[in-house]
Amino acid sequence: MEKAIVLAASALGAGTAMIAGIGPGIGEGYAVGKACESIGRQPESSGAVTRTMFIGCAIAESTGIYGFVVALLLMFANPFIGKL
Repeated sequence: MEKAIVLAASALGAGTAMIAGIGPGIGEGYAVGKACESIGRQPESSGAVTRTMFIGCAIAESTGIYGFVVALLLMFANPFIGKL
């Protein structure tokens, strides 16, 4: 019975961890939109704007990847099963 509860809680935790993919998607879309707007206003600064945008998008994407890794760990390499 305890194993079923732990598996159910792990599945719920993995689903909740996948919600972490929403934030980076919204943030990256907003950043790219503002970068395009900035390049449209000042085309000569496109190199610096693009470089800064890529760094910001990489940092934002890492949070989504962390949530995905946590979800995979909870579903397939569950560390809580061994504690029972």
